[in-house]
Amino acid sequence: MATAGAPRRFCRCACFCSENLYVARYGIHVRFRGEQQLRRDYGPILRSRGCVSPKDFQQLLGELEQEVERRQRLGQESAARKALISSSYHPARPDVYNTLQDEALAPEFLAAAEYSTSPGADLEGLLQRLETVSGEKHIYRLPVFTVPFCQALLEELEHFEQSDMPKGRPNTMNNYGVLLHELGLDEPLVTPLRERFLQPLMALLYPDCGGGWLDSHRAFVVKYAPDQDRELGCHYDNAELTLNVALGKAFTGGALYFGGLFQAPSALARPLEVQHVVGQGILHRGGQLHGARPLDSGERWNLVVWLRASAVRNRLCPMCCRKPDLVDDEGFGDGFTREEPTTVDVCALT
Repeated sequence: MATAGAPRRFCRCACFCSENLYVARYGIHVRFRGEQQLRRDYGPILRSRGCVSPKDFQQLLGELEQEVERRQRLGQESAARKALISSSYHPARPDVYNTLQDEALAPEFLAAAEYSTSPGADLEGLLQRLETVSGEKHIYRLPVFTVPFCQALLEELEHFEQSDMPKGRPNTMNNYGVLLHELGLDEPLVTPLRERFLQPLMALLYPDCGGGWLDSHRAFVVKYAPDQDRELGCHYDNAELTLNVALGKAFTGGALYFGGLFQAPSALARPLEVQHVVGQGILHRGGQLHGARPLDSGERWNLVVWLRASAVRNRLCPMCCRKPDLVDDEGFGDGFTREEPTTVDVCALT
């Protein structure tokens, strides 16, 4: 397993500014290096999805150029937002900024984590303490937070949303939500959740995906509502592993659906649908294709934690599927380091 040590400098891969740019209007992720490359690589599929006129294409071109510029500025602008929020924002629930305590966590989650650190713990024993949604796809579920903690966190998130503070959105696919590191919740909430509880669980559940070597994360909350984002297109995560917790509120619809790993042929054949349950978390591999069906009514807020293991991703960037071209970044960056990776099996692709 990974052990704590001196703080390290994390990086991103240069592909962040050219790969996997999401075009919501046409429901497609694209690689973008310029107009000629875009026409050559995506012309037919774009036309089939409605990008047919010169005006359509020029509009798309402008949007992609703006997105590349936004990504280039992202780290610096995010750091500036975090500093302003830290100095000027007044929380509604200061208690959620305290260091994570066991009382905030569901008894089932505590029991599974405690078992995972016990002598002789193995996968078979752990599986008796959580729900196996799909053994074939390695998708699991268990309660994570107590209802009172979910309610307190939601109250704080809504208060922040209603404030005049600047807000960085989670990604290009979600227009509503909060980046937890900008709000100041990384250190007290997400880091101890990863280090104390998730890593021992993931080490048993996903030993071939770096589960025992998790050393960084990206955490954000996404919001779905009928008059805002209602669904999420099919994608895979920039992470080795993912935790997705439904925080609330009352809602219908919006089920997650899962295909196969993104590298596999026919990865979306016979997708598996999984209903969200408030307070419960779904664990899956980051490379698993997935999305969210349309929300029918109510609001759904989800905490998503992308869990990263530099020992795995230093070898192969999951977004461009090449050895990463490293660029220094703020905070955890995208989880890459300049260190030689520790020996660890990469995630099996079948």
